[in-house]
Amino acid sequence: MSLTMYDASVPVFRQILTSLGAILSKAESHATERKIEPVALLQARLFPDMLALTRQIQIAADFAKGASARLAGVEVPKYEDTEQSFADLQARLAKTIAFIDSLPKAQIVGSEAREVNTSAGPNSKTFTGQIYLTQYALPQFFFHATTAYDILRHNGVEIGKRDFMGKY
Repeated sequence: MSLTMYDASVPVFRQILTSLGAILSKAESHATERKIEPVALLQARLFPDMLALTRQIQIAADFAKGASARLAGVEVPKYEDTEQSFADLQARLAKTIAFIDSLPKAQIVGSEAREVNTSAGPNSKTFTGQIYLTQYALPQFFFHATTAYDILRHNGVEIGKRDFMGKY
């Protein structure tokens, strides 16, 4: 049995989104126990020109839902970027997981050659499904998920590699 596009996408996104939810729970507990205003962590960044934690989580969720939708050949759902609390971010992660889990596996299997179009601002690009997933969507997803982890770790939240990896 060979690895399918579904196997390389939805379960991977689900694993890391779930672990991000667990990490956010630990961050919220960390803030409560140490009497830190939650916004201090939610708006934390590693360097002034980098995006804050909240935006890192939003973008990771966007890549998971966007990649899964594009590979399935369905419209990418639009999410407003209005999250301002740990609960809001947890809801976004849950909504994203529910969406990717709703996509029929059969619609993603075999999408290696499907044409995928993306745009970021004025830039647009066309990929095959396989190149899109392996060379664009997964690296982007992991960059933002890892940066979210790093922001929290840098701010003293007691998390480690096992927290990032989650259950597999």
